[in-house]
Order: sequence, then structure tokens, then C-alpha cells
Amino acid sequence: METPQSLDAETTLVALLGQPVAHSHSPLMHNTAFAEQGLNVAYAACAVAPEAVGDAVAGLRALGFAGANVTIPHKEAVIPHLDALTERARAIGAVNTLFWDEDGRLAGDNTDAPGFRAPLEGHAEHLRGGDLLIFGAGGAARAASYALLTGFAPARLTLAARTPEKAEALAADLAPFDETDTLSVVPFGEAGPAVRSARLLVNATPLGMHPETDATPWPHLEDFSEDQIAYDLVYAPPRTRLLREAEARGATPIGGLDMLVGQAAASYRRWTGRPMPTEAVRQALRERLDA
Repeated sequence: METPQSLDAETTLVALLGQPVAHSHSPLMHNTAFAEQGLNVAYAACAVAPEAVGDAVAGLRALGFAGANVTIPHKEAVIPHLDALTERARAIGAVNTLFWDEDGRLAGDNTDAPGFRAPLEGHAEHLRGGDLLIFGAGGAARAASYALLTGFAPARLTLAARTPEKAEALAADLAPFDETDTLSVVPFGEAGPAVRSARLLVNATPLGMHPETDATPWPHLEDFSEDQIAYDLVYAPPRTRLLREAEARGATPIGGLDMLVGQAAASYRRWTGRPMPTEAVRQALRERLDA
């Protein structure tokens, strides 16, 4: 179920602000959750041009929206229009969730970081203090790096990037959270030793995303091992080439749907104060992706 059966004067509204938004699974996830819990809340995706971000936020205020999600390309541009930021949103430098805080301020949060971390909590003992690696240096890599530095105290966190200069800039931004100087940067082509020693491999690039499903950030199967966790943030397809090949070598696979649902659940709690019914949401997503 993507929308409530009826809207009335008592319906609470939540929005997604981005451009484009037609591809987003957020309306499906949140409206499924609202319906599952019998809440009179509706979630709508709104295409917002870059020059209209301020007007969109003003509209949320004027119309009494309970909050919003923010997606590409507005995660940074929305910040000047808010009253406050959470500590992690300020640290990451990007916002994906708007909510009203306890002081009545329209605040920005970044739930990508806790959403990324959620499926790793069961592996915390294995990961803590180990070598970890992220492919990529964009927004997803930024949230993932923050989550790993603050949650797992890695011995080494390597950023493998096609554009090392971008990764160096990311490492500099995260330096305040890298107390033991664990961050390092390598070009994709020189990442072999770091890949082989890593307990966790994270694909924070679009490589492998539909329709380019034959792509992978690391095609060298011999570098994967049973001691590793392969975590691909791509969720379409649910089982990417990276996950299939790493699992074939004994690694533990984690798909992008876990982060997608995790970040949605953190946003949902901001707006409703309730845990999201994640199993119902996962089922709705599986039905859509399998269609």
C-alpha cells in the first residue's frame, strides 16, 4: 500500500524533496508503515528545482508538515534554510531528514549514517579494531565513513576512489572524528592490499546498479575471503555482482536494502516516535523490486 485510503483535514503530511523523485521508494516504504500502524499520515514525493529549495522549506513550515526527507541534489543546499542541525548532520555536512525538535525548531538530521550502521551491529565484535575499506568518495561514502569511524574504531579505514583528490577532501573533512589517524586514500587500481586485509568491504559507488548490473568496484575474485563482509549500498538489483562473487568466496553479503530500510526507519521514528514496522516495509519493497 503506497497511499492511505483517504485524506482528511486531520491527516498529517510528510514530504520528500528532491529532483528527480519519481524513482524513489520512500513513498512506498513510509505509506506502507503508516498504514500498517493505522496512522493518519501521508507521505508525498515532491519534485523541487534547486532554486526553489528555500520556498519548499517555507511551504513545509506554513502548511504544518510533520517533516520531510531530502534527497539529491538538495542534501547540502537545504541546510541554510533550517533552524538547527543534529551533531551527525553537522559532521557529515548533509541532511536527509527534516523534523521538529523539542524546542519547536525545524531541524536537519542525517539518518544515512545510522541506517548504514544498523545491519553491521550484529558483526560489531568482528569489525571493531579491524581494517575496513570503502569504495567511493561521494555522499554515501561520507555517511558510511562517519558511521565506521564513530561506531567501530577501525585500525585502518581506507577510501578507494576513482578520484583520489575527492577522497582526500573527504578524509580532511572527517579528520575531527579520526582521532588515531586511521584514514588513508588509495586509487582504485592500487587497492589490492587494502582489499585483501579488510574485514569489511563497502561499495558506496553506483557500480553494479541497474541497468549496468555487470559492473563491480572490484573484479578480482581471488582477493575475497571468508573472513570478510561485503556490503553493497546498491539495492537494485538486490544481489549485485560484488555480493555474488564475494559470497562465492565465503564472504558474508549485506545488500543495499538493509541501509535503505534502516535510514527510513530512523526518519520514521523522528516523525512518529515509533519504530517502523520494517518487515512489512521489506515485503512491500521485495514485491516492487521483483515485479
